[in-house]
Amino acid sequence: MFDLLFIHWNVDPIFFHIGSFPVRWYSMGFLLAFVLGYYIVYRMFKREKVDTDYLDSMIIYIFLATLIGARLGHCLFYQPDYFLTSEHWLEIILPFDMTTGKFTGYEGLASHGAAIGILIALWLYYRRYGMNPIWFVDRLVIVVALGGAFIRLGNLMNSEIYGVETTMPWGFYFERNGETVPKHPTQIYESLSYFIIFIVCYLVYLHRDGKLRAGVMFGWWLIALFGVRFLIEYVKEEQVAFEQGMFLDMGQILSIPFIVLGIVMVVLGYKEKFPQTPLIEKRVKEIEAQKKQKAKKK
Repeated sequence: MFDLLFIHWNVDPIFFHIGSFPVRWYSMGFLLAFVLGYYIVYRMFKREKVDTDYLDSMIIYIFLATLIGARLGHCLFYQPDYFLTSEHWLEIILPFDMTTGKFTGYEGLASHGAAIGILIALWLYYRRYGMNPIWFVDRLVIVVALGGAFIRLGNLMNSEIYGVETTMPWGFYFERNGETVPKHPTQIYESLSYFIIFIVCYLVYLHRDGKLRAGVMFGWWLIALFGVRFLIEYVKEEQVAFEQGMFLDMGQILSIPFIVLGIVMVVLGYKEKFPQTPLIEKRVKEIEAQKKQKAKKK
């Protein structure tokens, strides 16, 4: 009779079709995360009287960095033995199984890879436009947490990345995967955690009217988000075979450097080691001088 307490989960991961092309709930969550994220950060720029043209061009960097970083992160961190082969390496960039021709839809994205990609994109953007990457990332991470919440709900709709067996009354039977015992719905654990991090960070931003000490928000965000990720991994099933028997799984191993970076950012931020303004004037002047020099050569 206790089985009635558990949740039998068998949701179709396909939201709708465009012709024969399936659009998944996961994809819609990804899109919604970018749309809402852009709107919120846009309002931040307007509140702080920063030219939104910087945001419009930056969003292209962030979008591409997220997709490329998440894909490469999964392929290199979790399945290098599969993707780094002559038969399957093209699947890193093509959504097809090269041996069967079956459409896979880029199955496999890693949040740690996306985080690395975004940090690289911020550095590249600073080099080209002179925007202070620390100032921007302090605001960006607020909406990244919201995006993470939507993406984990997408994982729930896909019946993937769930936990080990549980006797808790909120356990899920993931019937689409043939599970016959209830499992921890770790997608919900993470989604709720990320949503709480978003709310707390955004309320802090509003309370301080955007006057953040550079690096501190980013640092605490890293500690909170990847700390949560580290803890939830203890009740999550192994994602790949090589994780079996490991003291820490790959998700935990990859989370540790981000937590350490968060601690470093908080310490340096409180010591005011980072520029506090949106633009680094010295870099902006260098860029303008380079443009003038190129114009003279023409």
